[in-house]
Amino acid sequence: MCPDDLLLTPSDADRAALAEVRELLVIGAGGKMGPSLMERARLAAPHAKVIGVARSGSDYSADLLDRDQVKALPDSKNVIFLAGRKFGSTGNEGLTWATNALLPGMIAERYRDARIVALSSGNVYPMTHVVTRDGANEQTPPAPAGEYAQSVLARERIFEYHSGRYGTRVALLRLNYAIDVRYGVLLDIGQRVFSRQPVSVEMGAVNVIWQGDANSVVLRSLSLAAAPPFVLNVTGPEVLRVRDIAERFGESFGIAPEFEGRESETALLNDASLCHRLLGAPSVGVQQMIEMVAEWIREGKPTLNKPTHFEVRDGQF
Repeated sequence: MCPDDLLLTPSDADRAALAEVRELLVIGAGGKMGPSLMERARLAAPHAKVIGVARSGSDYSADLLDRDQVKALPDSKNVIFLAGRKFGSTGNEGLTWATNALLPGMIAERYRDARIVALSSGNVYPMTHVVTRDGANEQTPPAPAGEYAQSVLARERIFEYHSGRYGTRVALLRLNYAIDVRYGVLLDIGQRVFSRQPVSVEMGAVNVIWQGDANSVVLRSLSLAAAPPFVLNVTGPEVLRVRDIAERFGESFGIAPEFEGRESETALLNDASLCHRLLGAPSVGVQQMIEMVAEWIREGKPTLNKPTHFEVRDGQF
């Protein structure tokens, strides 16, 4: 199966989860995950009205920081909230906080009677020790580093507040890192190996999940939405050393990887075992992802040209 088929084709579980859904509103549909999530939802639920909202290039165009335009958005009993801002936060912190904290409040107010699945980030957690491979789980107290991560925690708290006030059912998904052949940590590492540039090992380990699997979790988490909000980590089961990933790409390309920096004892790691117990393990494994990304790089196919900056340790994005 080609990468796009793996990305877009819904599972039987996706179809079952959306069988009773008649309308689905995806806010922030123009980002990295939005287009593929919407296509997957439409294929899983051809009977449903799936509407994407973005600043441009989607079904419904709106400036989401304009209260009047938010009020005018279509009604829906099922909302997926993907809108957020990360890169470019340093130097423009006000816009990042407005996008990640003010906007969620307006959406939570507008859709107080809906089920809301809101994408969050594992960046809200502290770093954990690589050697023990015990990533942060849902009971780990947040300790966000940098204003981006702090604003993401604010997003969660705003949804939490509105859930408590109105009884709104919410699921908060702490994701890291979603992988596509056009974007992601694996692409970043593979491109550097292929172009014979050094790979940073400052952030010595990562978790990854295929974006199709992440989209599946998002869609199926509608049934988990609750008041107070249900928090769920979303990623793959493995803790992957960056050095090992680079060496796997090196074997595929016939290139010896170069490295820079010093591996730290800690990394931003996410324990998603609860997600796997509730919704099943991801369908696409790490080796398959690496092989697909390597082939994509070899063939010179287009990417989003948006580095993830996964190696950043101080939270300055």
